Amino acid sequence: MTHIDLKNSTGPLIGILAGKGKNQSVIGNGPFFRELQREIIKNGGISVVFTPDDIKENTIAGVIYSPEDHNWTAVTCPIPHIVFNRVPTRKLESTDSFKNAFQFFQSRNIPFFNPGFLDKYSLFEILSQDPILQPFLPDTIKVADKESLFRFLERYKSIYLKPAQGAKGIGIHKLYLQKNHSVVQISLKDEITFQDALTFWKEWEQTLLKKTYIAQESIEPALFEGRRFDFRILVHFSEEGYHVTGAGIRQSRDQEITTHVLNGGCIVPYEDIQTEEHDRFFAMIADRAGKILSKETGFFGEFSIDAGLSANGKYVIYEINSKPMRFDEMAIEEKRIQTLSRLFLHMTKNEYLPDNNL
Repeated sequence: MTHIDLKNSTGPLIGILAGKGKNQSVIGNGPFFRELQREIIKNGGISVVFTPDDIKENTIAGVIYSPEDHNWTAVTCPIPHIVFNRVPTRKLESTDSFKNAFQFFQSRNIPFFNPGFLDKYSLFEILSQDPILQPFLPDTIKVADKESLFRFLERYKSIYLKPAQGAKGIGIHKLYLQKNHSVVQISLKDEITFQDALTFWKEWEQTLLKKTYIAQESIEPALFEGRRFDFRILVHFSEEGYHVTGAGIRQSRDQEITTHVLNGGCIVPYEDIQTEEHDRFFAMIADRAGKILSKETGFFGEFSIDAGLSANGKYVIYEINSKPMRFDEMAIEEKRIQTLSRLFLHMTKNEYLPDNNL
């Protein structure tokens, strides 16, 4: 590829931090990066996609997408004015090269947009310290031994087991404690009945302790047309605080474990369920959670919230995603691209920076 020197570029340079694959190619959400580039160029800037291994003392090597030519070109760039962390996996974020890259930008006071993936138990610990958000959180424990798990299951009778660093509904199981003390374990693919909790533990101990798992009380959900549904709320930072960019509904279809579309969930227009009360709740938790996360973990410019409604009408916060996937609702995704582009350019001009006062 042709190499282009951008040292004399006058517009803000937005760095998109991605990952590097086994063949040394850049990996990440290419379609998302292309859409961002189109919008950033419209607003007078330019973006470059690079990896932690591409950073030099005063330059970075990366690739730039050309909307006119519909291709990627290798470039040598000055250090970006802002860095958007879109490293695609937790494994890559755990490498020394990523940690060194983070320190590199921190030492130069370059805004680092989203510090990294969130751990489900760490997130629960952070949010549960806030008296306003705590009532909306399902009771959650880290699975550390059979005794604490058994007590938790005995208390709630129905619980979820989730990988603390999982995503997309993968690895989630539901446990039911029956009156005869048997334990029913349900996953996306099957249902197994164990004689008792101890029998279940013997089968699952290695899995549950090899990686960090959380146990979470199961909330009986409100239903829409006979099936459970969740809210998926997209949030961005703004001059006035954190605001809701869009909201969608994800509904279960053939199973009740997850509403994630990749695992059988379906999309319902938010307008079919929308109320002023929902809107007010979304606005409140978006601003509150954004300020808390930025204060405790580092600046969050974008995140999404998975929330729900219980059968008795109470709101629930299930999860927060630091690197939201694409929204299937075209209008929300278009607004997302526009909002991110404006935010990047405002921040590079220091028109406003985050204020974490709650």
